[in-house]
Amino acid sequence: MPHAVLKGRVDAALGAFVDQETAQLLAIDEELAPVARQLVEATRHGKRLRAAFCYWGWRAAGQADSDALIRASAAMELVHAAAVVHDDLIDRSRIRHGRPTAQWALRDALPRVPRPAAAADALAMLVGDLLMAWAGQLFADCGLPGAYLSRARPLWAALARELVAGECLEILHTGARPDTDTSLKVVRYKTAKYTVEQPLLIGAVLGGAGVEVRQCFTGYGLPLGEAFQLRDDMLGLFGDPARTGKANADDITARRPTALLAETWRWATPAERRELRMLLGGAGSDVASLDRVREIMHRTQAPARIERMIAQRVQTAAEALDAVRLPRQAARALADLADLATARHH
Repeated sequence: MPHAVLKGRVDAALGAFVDQETAQLLAIDEELAPVARQLVEATRHGKRLRAAFCYWGWRAAGQADSDALIRASAAMELVHAAAVVHDDLIDRSRIRHGRPTAQWALRDALPRVPRPAAAADALAMLVGDLLMAWAGQLFADCGLPGAYLSRARPLWAALARELVAGECLEILHTGARPDTDTSLKVVRYKTAKYTVEQPLLIGAVLGGAGVEVRQCFTGYGLPLGEAFQLRDDMLGLFGDPARTGKANADDITARRPTALLAETWRWATPAERRELRMLLGGAGSDVASLDRVREIMHRTQAPARIERMIAQRVQTAAEALDAVRLPRQAARALADLADLATARHH
């Protein structure tokens, strides 16, 4: 099945669920309309990669196409939507997908509320909380047999635990001395596992896959998920905001512990490190400062090293996939998804 077709089916399942749930929310009180709009907005966007990995994990286990599995896969996208809303709130990001983030959009919807900024932040947090609750609800009510769902329960718990752990690690290391090993650990737990490995394993376990397939999916999913986030970090600083939908300066002004920054710091001269200390944070948000950070990064060849990290991880993932005999259609789809996840320009 082409990814565009799968994406369309996931979009339809997600849209029907969100419409049903927001209608019930508005039935409580029409004043919840601004919250309902952000719930819809948070679930409208994305390539549906996480749903695709879950779906093809199921198919790789030898299972046939299933509308119930499409709904289970769509639940992965609600996890992602929740993570994005919370991440934007933590990072104080203003733009996502070229539109105001939930907390900023909600400010405009609260003109008569005392302290609208604080109220908007609180509502955005609750939007993210409800999205995560919806993910569990959609998964549990997807229509698959209860015995199938029970097999995936430990993985669902691990997904939530590790996602929160990764976000916490990023917060704890933001602003600290850049370190590549620390950055890669944040990448693994904040993004890599819930983007690729865990959706794949959930789909596979739902489908009754054996140990060999599950081991293959960890060997494929972890490096590919890391490559996905490393590519995202590169695009965050060097991509075109008109295509990425995010501001270039976000990672720099927030001093997030990205591997790109850590590799720059590792190979910078003492003078460049002193300059970076001044540029990082709020002082680095203007165009000239951002250009100077990019110059230092290029001088230290940090972007080239990150590109090599991405290529090495994609190769490792491909080798893991080749080591196990999977149904031909699933193997081809997973190879294509590896390219879609990492060969991105936006």
